[in-house]
Amino acid sequence: MGPTDEELMSAYVAGDARAFEKLFARLAPRVHAFFRRSFRDEGVADDLLQVTFMKVHRARAQYRPDLKLGPWLFAVAARVRIDELRRRFRLPEDADEDAIALAEAQPQPDPPLDTDVKDAVRAALDALPQSQRTVIHLHRYEGMTFAEIATVLCSTPGAVKLRAFRGYETLRQRLKGLL
Repeated sequence: MGPTDEELMSAYVAGDARAFEKLFARLAPRVHAFFRRSFRDEGVADDLLQVTFMKVHRARAQYRPDLKLGPWLFAVAARVRIDELRRRFRLPEDADEDAIALAEAQPQPDPPLDTDVKDAVRAALDALPQSQRTVIHLHRYEGMTFAEIATVLCSTPGAVKLRAFRGYETLRQRLKGLL
């Protein structure tokens, strides 16, 4: 089976560079998908992936091996995402998820009609506000609980559940003819 993510991270913290290579190969695609889904841009996802792993490298001594690595890593990635959104929306450094959600709250166009369900789902996801896409990604694709997502996004479980509910409801409405 091989070592767990937590065992690899502990070995990396202890100075094992090969452990980091294995960890990066295992986790980078998931983090990259998180950024690609958030920003819909491969180049931005590449850049933010690098920033995230640089921050992980710098903060590796703060990693606690008694906790799951996934939520810790995605907490770092979420902070990188927030920093990028603050920069894009020209918000102050203390702006939180709610302030970013307000800044991006503009009417989203309905996705174009498409006979391919996969493309229609992707278009409907892309049309969601970024804050809802992020919660749905972490919930559906990373398998995190709402409590874990709230920790990752420095939010409350109630706010995360509300974003998820709104996002899933919008998806149901936009995709009701296909499902």
